[in-house]
Amino acid sequence: MLAYLFIAFIVIISIQCIYYLLIFGNFAFSKSSTKQTKFNLPVSVIICAKNEAKNLTVNIPFFINQNYPNFELVLINDNSYDNTLEVIEEFKKKHPTIIKIVDVAPNEQFWGSKKYALTLGIKAASNEYLLFSDADCKPISENWIQKMSNNFNQKNQIVLGYGAYKKVKKSFLNKLIRFETLLTAIQYFSFAKIGFPYMGVGRNLAYTKTTFFEANGFVNHMHRIKSGDDDLFINQVATKNNTAYSILEDSFTESLPKKSFKEWILQKRRHVATAHYYKRKHQFLLGLFYSSQILFWLVGIILLSFQFNWITVVSLIVFRQLVVYLSIGLAAKKFNEIDLIFLLPFYELFLICIQMLIFIKNLKSKPNHW
Repeated sequence: MLAYLFIAFIVIISIQCIYYLLIFGNFAFSKSSTKQTKFNLPVSVIICAKNEAKNLTVNIPFFINQNYPNFELVLINDNSYDNTLEVIEEFKKKHPTIIKIVDVAPNEQFWGSKKYALTLGIKAASNEYLLFSDADCKPISENWIQKMSNNFNQKNQIVLGYGAYKKVKKSFLNKLIRFETLLTAIQYFSFAKIGFPYMGVGRNLAYTKTTFFEANGFVNHMHRIKSGDDDLFINQVATKNNTAYSILEDSFTESLPKKSFKEWILQKRRHVATAHYYKRKHQFLLGLFYSSQILFWLVGIILLSFQFNWITVVSLIVFRQLVVYLSIGLAAKKFNEIDLIFLLPFYELFLICIQMLIFIKNLKSKPNHW
């Protein structure tokens, strides 16, 4: 039995190396081009807010003060019960030419659906080129719109961006959230680079209005699941021919991370539930990666506990870890997250346990709100 496990261990490490070297490594080892042509396309920045008065007060100025000549800011109040509407109305009084307000009233058919609110915002947008972010987000540069929109052309109708989380000193939860975000970003950027895009994040995402309406918007999954306005839509419409991405620092956004494990777990449960509706080929590739991660640690620990061919097993573990450090480390440098790699094995193990917990919880009940 141990001999069979040893053979399986070699196969598992081989699978891991294919992901970390050939797929993630292809992105991590690539050089980031800083050359861009300024197109100054007319852009509509769209932000959907539900009970986000406090965050909007802080973050709206970062969007208003963008160094870009031709944009509007579409602010969607999604049936908030705090003073979100009053906050955005005050900003509109000061910037009437930039801000457009969409006030979403309750709708029995689409109750609590962010997709419905976003659809109304997209319809109200004046421009063909749409750039999305969240109310708890801010662009880290006044050139954010420029750097994201410069990726549009006749071929590229979708642009994937990086949505970072604010760094909090001496917080394990913060590092874990940022590590999970980094690993997710490495995956979807890497697959996009090899012509296999499968998701994007609503914190920093752009696509054309034409792309949205040609796909009938969120109709395919509007009633199936309330989340997925970003990743499910991109999973539906993105191809190797219409998708670009930006990893220039000025194109990043920054969000406030969750402050408790409970809040973060609920957020991740929604994300995992959404992935169930990805295309089968994407589910297989992501499932194979996560399964190989779990099996690597499980089988490796079993073989070491019985000291079976332990020198070779240890050598394989060290080799795999060097490959992981190399690919994740170089990618982390692109995203300014280099501080996360020092305890990488620990974060990886902890995250695997969290993911297994989420999987079990989601089997019992589905999170059903955003």
